[in-house]
Amino acid sequence: MRKYIKKIESTLLILAIFAGWVIAGPVLTEVVFHFDKEFLKKAEEKCVGKDAPARFVSWEDLIHKDKSQSDLEKLEKVNHFFNSRIVFVSDIDLWGVQDYWATPIEFLCRKAGDCEDFAIAKYFTLKAMGVPEEKLNISYVKAIQYNIAHMVLTYYSAPGAEPLVLDNLVDAISPASKRTDLLPVFSFNGAGLWTAVQRGQGKMAGSSDRLKPWQNLLQKMTEIKL
Repeated sequence: MRKYIKKIESTLLILAIFAGWVIAGPVLTEVVFHFDKEFLKKAEEKCVGKDAPARFVSWEDLIHKDKSQSDLEKLEKVNHFFNSRIVFVSDIDLWGVQDYWATPIEFLCRKAGDCEDFAIAKYFTLKAMGVPEEKLNISYVKAIQYNIAHMVLTYYSAPGAEPLVLDNLVDAISPASKRTDLLPVFSFNGAGLWTAVQRGQGKMAGSSDRLKPWQNLLQKMTEIKL
């Protein structure tokens, strides 16, 4: 239990830092979600699988050519896009470290990642597709069945509404009440970090001025680094 609590405290610091990403949202969308021929050539050389360039083109098309009539359609498309293309691999096996938050580009390039990489990629993809940020939370939970710390994306159709859960472990998008296998711990988005799965029902957590991890991640994003 002590190790689990320590993991939560460590994750809170990372979440508080990561919440600042939203400030660069418009720039991030312009820089990252368009890939020229030079980038695609590098992807073919450096990334996993012969289909690497196609993965990036498909991601760009998903964002810019989407004609969904509702948020739910967007949720389903994005959830399926990442769950069907990317395999789960732990940070230690993929990156050689215990905890590494990959950019969506690194995630697609490696064709692998862990739970936070899935949640992060879905979050920013949906934002780029026009889903309002206030409807999206990245939620830190405990997966009871596996007895592990886990991260999912949650979507709120309205303030106080029951959220829908987008999970890399389960393909179906379900209301939170149906996910009795998940124990909520914290959730966050660019607007804040919360101590309950539903915003407004928990205490807002403080942020941190230790921005180096966030700055490193932002730098990787702006450089479109593979």
